[in-house]
Amino acid sequence: MHVDLSDAPMKTGLITNRNKFVLGPSGSGKSFFTNGLVRQYHEQGTHVLLVDTGNSYKGLCELKKGVYFTYEEHNPISFNPFYVVGKPDVEKRESLKTLLVTLWKREDERVSQSEYVSLSTALTHYYLLLSTTPRVRASFNTFYEFLQQEFKAYLATEKVREKDFDLDNFLYVLRPFYRGGEYDYLLNSDKDLNLIQESFIVFELDNIKDHPILFPVVTLIIMDTFLAKMRQLKGVRKMILIEEAWKAIAKAGMAEYIKYLFKTVRKFFGEAIVVTQEVDDIIGNPIVKDTILNNSDCKILLDQRKFLNRFDDIQQLMGLTEKEKAQVLSINLDNRPGAKYKEVFISLGGRVSKVYGVEVSLEEYVTYTTEETEKMRLFQKVDSGLDMPSAIRSTAQELREAG
Repeated sequence: MHVDLSDAPMKTGLITNRNKFVLGPSGSGKSFFTNGLVRQYHEQGTHVLLVDTGNSYKGLCELKKGVYFTYEEHNPISFNPFYVVGKPDVEKRESLKTLLVTLWKREDERVSQSEYVSLSTALTHYYLLLSTTPRVRASFNTFYEFLQQEFKAYLATEKVREKDFDLDNFLYVLRPFYRGGEYDYLLNSDKDLNLIQESFIVFELDNIKDHPILFPVVTLIIMDTFLAKMRQLKGVRKMILIEEAWKAIAKAGMAEYIKYLFKTVRKFFGEAIVVTQEVDDIIGNPIVKDTILNNSDCKILLDQRKFLNRFDDIQQLMGLTEKEKAQVLSINLDNRPGAKYKEVFISLGGRVSKVYGVEVSLEEYVTYTTEETEKMRLFQKVDSGLDMPSAIRSTAQELREAG
């Protein structure tokens, strides 16, 4: 059975946006459901951007030949936000200014109008230099060197006072991100990836979600990437799915991005999906209550038996009717004997709701599984030289033979 959760409900007026909110405790089958959902969206031409904290999409990303960003000690996460195809538009320049301010100022420090104008001027002159000097490659390193030399001379010519823009302080604070610094890898990737054109991207943030430097920078790049897709990919469906990482993203100044995203993504043939497993996340977080839930016409719940003693709170917060409550609490209570699947409750605009079984083939199971031993078996085959489809088929066959 194929269920349309986006277009048909929009056309018939059941929903006014395609956003989705997914709630289910650990082990309820969230990752299987979302992997299957994402795979089918991508196969129909959707640009997918996933933000994860648990390697739930590594198999699918490999199968789709997507781009997988993660942080490992021997292979740290690396970007080049200064790389653009053609000239940077207004939004790109604004996102770079936001990034530079985030690196320069503490959260409680104000950016003056003169500082903001100076950064804007610096970026304009830098990209002018790039357009006339092909041998200079866009990166934070070359931007930093431009500030040290050409821009310093420009400020002296214009008689810009230190109190209006303290370039030496700016260079000192951002020195760790320049060549030879502690974080020199972060903004100087040697891969000129045009993330706007990459159709399947996963940001796996588990190893940096509590890092005071890396996490804010990476989340800015994530939001910049998706907002650029929203505005530049006309007529192309796009989806951002944020797993548990949204809790960290909703802090450190990112809350406004979340609010903007959920309120405007529908205007750009897009949808935002948030996935969480903790009841307190929705009860105790005003961003979820006031922005995400209010702007998610599709609500998806998996087995809630772990939350039985708090389900009245969930029902009230999510606006579930008594009929919908009964449907949710019926999940997995009457599954077909001998069949391995889990059920999911889906409500569209609070007007149509049903419970479905999420059944997948063994090949899909192997691709989506989050069991460490099963994932290791699959990726050992990839590491030994098999391509991903062959590794999936081989692992699925082994499971069949094992019964």
